[in-house]
Amino acid sequence: MMIRIEKIDTRNKTQVNQFIQLPFRLYSDCPQWVPPFISDVKIMLNRDKHPFYERSDADFFLAWQDEEVVARLAVMEHKPFNQYHNTKKASFTLFESINDQEVANQLFEAAFEWARARGLNEVVGPKGLCSFDGYGILVKGFEHRQMMTMVSYNYDYYPVLLENLGFEKEVDFVSCYLPTSDFKLPEKVKEVARRVTQRGRFGIMNFSNKSQLKAMAGKIGEAYNKAFVNNWEYYPLSDGEIKYLLDTLLQVINPKLVKLITYKEDMVGFLLAFPDISAALQRQKGRITPWGILDLLGEMKRANWVSLNGAGILPQYHGLGGNALLYAEMQKSILEFGFEHAELTQVAETAVQMRKDLVNVGGQEYKNHRVYHRAI
Repeated sequence: MMIRIEKIDTRNKTQVNQFIQLPFRLYSDCPQWVPPFISDVKIMLNRDKHPFYERSDADFFLAWQDEEVVARLAVMEHKPFNQYHNTKKASFTLFESINDQEVANQLFEAAFEWARARGLNEVVGPKGLCSFDGYGILVKGFEHRQMMTMVSYNYDYYPVLLENLGFEKEVDFVSCYLPTSDFKLPEKVKEVARRVTQRGRFGIMNFSNKSQLKAMAGKIGEAYNKAFVNNWEYYPLSDGEIKYLLDTLLQVINPKLVKLITYKEDMVGFLLAFPDISAALQRQKGRITPWGILDLLGEMKRANWVSLNGAGILPQYHGLGGNALLYAEMQKSILEFGFEHAELTQVAETAVQMRKDLVNVGGQEYKNHRVYHRAI
């Protein structure tokens, strides 16, 4: 069968729809897959709307076999990341494919050529346009449903396709399962959290509505930029990227599940928790309708799972009791809202202290997403 690779024109609606629709076909019978909103994926391909394109560049490829789309891939030059880390890396994302090595080979060869033409010498991924796109190919936990659209789901042949192409592990992002009945905060941690609160230096800022949250948007973005400075994927976010992230957050978040940690007058950490609305997303099949919005809001109230995706304390406050306070507030959030299950979504293996802390409070590593790299 003839394989043809095509770079799509992102202003061509037909080609954009062909790119977007492939996973809906591949996973049509897969109960673990959660569809993204089609409108969100369209923004990722829209150079006029997504803040990524203010400083960086990307192209999107389709693989055709005869008259059918059988694979897709996005390849990017993430300029702020390369400048910050002094590297020449291309990254890829939105990879989907049938189980056919030759299709994957030809698709990635187009990406390698794209990267070489820009003077880049390595390809890393999956890694999205922004930090809420999730990282990696699922390599463990195929039996579990993906956590909304914060991470990806893929079949078990995907890692094989990549490894046969010469890709090797760069870093793993583990998600931990925490049955709330097992969330055991060690007495020592509780005592530290109590003491630091009593001393009055550390405090917790709670929110009851979205307008209060909007008022703090700038400070949240500032703290986000500082909190993850030691992480593998870090680069300084632009104002446009911070605004995009926070606008996206405000659409889906319950303000009562956002907690900010302060030290004296400064914001030094945060905890973001999201009710799991995966079931409603699956029912809506990527579309936003008036009925669908009601369904999503209802699911937010019914959800018995919660995702803790976005927990951080500025590094310089780790030894002062800030971490203990973060975990005490995490436990409080889960119990107050009556969640039965929690997922700590995608903790990088480079975040050594947090990984240790999660095991100490009863977390079990149950999913693993792997980011791969290959020299070109």
